[in-house]
Amino acid sequence: MRRRTTAAVTAATSLLLGTGAAAVAAGRYASGTALRPAREPAGFRGPELLVHAASPGEVTLSRTVQSVRPGRYGLAGPGCRAIVGEVLGPDGGADTVVRHLEQVSEGELRPGSRVRLTPQLYAGEPFRALGISSAEVDIHTGLGPMPAWYLTGERDLWVILLHGLGTTREQAMNLMPFLRRHKLPLLVPSYRGDPGAPAPPGGLGRLGTTEWQDVDAAIRYAVRYGARRVLLLGWSVGGTMALRAAAQSGVRDRIAGMVLDSPVLDWRVTLRALAAERRVPAPLRPLLPGAARGRLGMPDASRVGLPAEADLPGRRMPPVLVFHGPGDTIAPWRASRELARRHPESVVLETVPDAQHAAMWNAAPGPYEERLRRFLTPLY
Repeated sequence: MRRRTTAAVTAATSLLLGTGAAAVAAGRYASGTALRPAREPAGFRGPELLVHAASPGEVTLSRTVQSVRPGRYGLAGPGCRAIVGEVLGPDGGADTVVRHLEQVSEGELRPGSRVRLTPQLYAGEPFRALGISSAEVDIHTGLGPMPAWYLTGERDLWVILLHGLGTTREQAMNLMPFLRRHKLPLLVPSYRGDPGAPAPPGGLGRLGTTEWQDVDAAIRYAVRYGARRVLLLGWSVGGTMALRAAAQSGVRDRIAGMVLDSPVLDWRVTLRALAAERRVPAPLRPLLPGAARGRLGMPDASRVGLPAEADLPGRRMPPVLVFHGPGDTIAPWRASRELARRHPESVVLETVPDAQHAAMWNAAPGPYEERLRRFLTPLY
């Protein structure tokens, strides 16, 4: 990794000396690093947390900005997984914090263990993690079959759940118990670049600008197997994919509504944030938008939130509920405010303070689910 970073800095230096070829090479390196598939939730790349103590009902962790955030989160480390809830009582000390330990789902939390906080509470498949039965199905796309979970329900409104940056379809399990209580059929697809799914062309993601085609395939699958209408529920780029499907899919008339958690609405801003999080050298970051356009055909991002087709006169967006907050460093909140301002007849923005990217539910599960319930009920 150090060799790659040194090479990138060398390329940046050459660029500053006016070498055009170095600019191209540096831009390719920077965009490739920022857009390569990752297996770590975007916005959660903080330092590892040291477990200082663990006992039934509580765990003492290193004190960081992340470890004192309110809400429910997963803890993941080598050979162990756990779920933690709110901070307990008084502070654990100047360097530690005590949180409610809800359960240890894998391995053992021991003093000295090193873990990371993650918005993903569960791992594996739904029956193992939650005791909820699901079927493994394939959704056929232009790139090949994409594995998906299907969970039966009594209604003809299906919910299609679309995970975000650095996660997998396991992210959807946070909301499965709530959605199951409402008797909704669930379809949880993977998409290009996920484990078990075909790689995206060139091996790099495109922040939803082409991945939406896999959502189109998921909608068609749902309709083929009994859905009268679908609700698209997406986190991060999953939200972007939902918006683009609503604008461009040939079956967009089946979309009854959308729920977007921390949607990526300006790819340029998110690309720069991902580059910083993945430690792309600062001199290279100004090259990112041009490199991404030239290498991947990324679209003009001057129109926040939707491709131009979505703003054509006479085309009304379906109802949209957006969960977003000012603490998001990956997909800034102001873009969601602008989306709501442009489409007041369709878009409602629910502001969530103290939440990281794609972790709006984690910060306040009860209020999140109640607001979601009120949005869903008229769509049944």
